Amino acid sequence: MHATRVLVLNSGSSSVKYQLLDMRGASRLAVGLVERIGEQTSRLRHTCVGTGATREHHGPVADHDAALKAVAEELARDGLGLDSPELAAIGHRVVHGGLFFTEPTVVDDDVLTEIERLIPVAPLHNPANLTGIRTAMALRPDLPQVAVFDTAFHTTMPESAARYAIETKVADRFRVRRYGFHGTSHAYVSRATAELLGRAPEDVNVIVLHLGNGASASAVRGGRCVDTSMGLTPLEGLVMGTRSGDLDPAVIFHLQRVAGMSMDEIDTLLNKRSGLFGLCGDNDMREIRRRMDEDDDQARLAFEIYVHRLKKYIGAYYAVLGTVDAVVFTAGVGENAAFVREAAVAGLEGLGLAVDGERNAVRSGEARLISPEGARVAVAVVPTDEEMEIATQTYALVGNND
Repeated sequence: MHATRVLVLNSGSSSVKYQLLDMRGASRLAVGLVERIGEQTSRLRHTCVGTGATREHHGPVADHDAALKAVAEELARDGLGLDSPELAAIGHRVVHGGLFFTEPTVVDDDVLTEIERLIPVAPLHNPANLTGIRTAMALRPDLPQVAVFDTAFHTTMPESAARYAIETKVADRFRVRRYGFHGTSHAYVSRATAELLGRAPEDVNVIVLHLGNGASASAVRGGRCVDTSMGLTPLEGLVMGTRSGDLDPAVIFHLQRVAGMSMDEIDTLLNKRSGLFGLCGDNDMREIRRRMDEDDDQARLAFEIYVHRLKKYIGAYYAVLGTVDAVVFTAGVGENAAFVREAAVAGLEGLGLAVDGERNAVRSGEARLISPEGARVAVAVVPTDEEMEIATQTYALVGNND
């Protein structure tokens, strides 16, 4: 029997998202989430796509090992167990691959060691990703485990975009450069946008705006990333839910010297108490919109700062690419907040950018154009599918070797 199934695992610090896909028809068989791992209030939610049945379990899940064993039990209840001969591989999301990993990689001891070495530049993500891989390896040691890296899509950036203007010896020694993140999303969405336009990815220049609680922009020329807004860490770039995005690095020195804040306190401030949340106390764009409708000045200012930064990156990446075929919105805010899309391109008609009000107002789970008929530059909404991208890359690597 030719194995065509891929289990995709996205292991966070206290959660595991998973999907089981059959790559014969690129169809989902099961999806689920284990959250609040390590707490008494843990929850597992599992859906068998074929039957539509959803099961929920509440109660303590001690660690990732227990979480993955629980996932395996749920899959087995639907006849989709990890012991199935149809399972070709397990694909893992890994946030940081540095410059070492430029493509999906079958995990071995050397790969685990290198992912571990990258923990200092991804302290919140890589440890959890490693735990998920090691647990899956213990459950199915005979099965290929494939790491798919958030940073890999961005390794095509030229040095002129990737390097910071600091002393080269220091930068090289401590791996300080722009790596970029959300790479699986940017890869999937840029390719899907070309398909929407009826063109080959290598013939299209796209600005991708991945707008969720974390947010990033990328300039994609002919299917290859040439610039992206996130940097050494996911803190740089756009205004996000709780992250500041771009700021003068001397702000850190100022807060240390004048406010007496420690490095850990500043880290927490910039990553968890900044962005939209720091500006108005809310990081949910729906709540910000509600407050704006009630003439809340603080919420309105937060939104205006968010949009101002977004426009700056659209303009910057227009300049980087020279010619742009499409600007595309994706992820939770990008896919669902029509007012954000409208505001982001308002006033950019000189660049050929505009949205059609009726098209923009349509809510849909499908990829679609929201620019007026005959627009010089397409504006699109393309729902991201990182799990499908991880499964596709995983299966392309191991699917013919079973």
